[in-house]
Amino acid sequence: MTSSNNRESQYPIDKLFLDRWSPRAYSNETMPEADLLTILEAAHWAPSASNVQPWRFVYALRGSENWDKFQSLLIEFNQGWAKSAAALLFVVSRTHSGELGSAEQKPSYSHSFDAGTAWGFLAIQAHLAGYEAHGMGGFHVEKSYEVLGIPEGFRVETAVAIGKIGDRNQLPEKLRERETPNDRKPLSEVAFNGTFIAK
Repeated sequence: MTSSNNRESQYPIDKLFLDRWSPRAYSNETMPEADLLTILEAAHWAPSASNVQPWRFVYALRGSENWDKFQSLLIEFNQGWAKSAAALLFVVSRTHSGELGSAEQKPSYSHSFDAGTAWGFLAIQAHLAGYEAHGMGGFHVEKSYEVLGIPEGFRVETAVAIGKIGDRNQLPEKLRERETPNDRKPLSEVAFNGTFIAK
């Protein structure tokens, strides 16, 4: 199947998986909080081991009092382009199940996996709503715990920029050249029948 952005899948899938991508050129527009909450509503319906739902989202909208604070948590490279997004958020996961502070708490093996699933739902809903989301590992991890008030027992997983796609010419030349949807490795390099193959 071929998408509108010339990505091709080896097997037939819904074209939304090919059309969704992670741009860096955003439009400098604001977004209504209700639009972001709709995106987060979809994210929190992700599958979860034992329905623990370990994901948490901390967000700031462009123009809000927290915008600059959230921007400061990104590494300089990501600040350069994410400043044009409409929203910034951090995906956080709870590392234990059970009531907070109780002796009944148990480590959760799948907390990051579940939070990653919620991020995937978030990215798809953003696309369906006319936005695009770009996840980032490039943020100041230790500083994020302090600035966002994340206590022990939670892990900051990733930062995410969300917005409407803007003009790629606003990006530095090197990024302008890369501002196109990426392809993926062949499925045979990541999916193995019966035995794992280290590639």
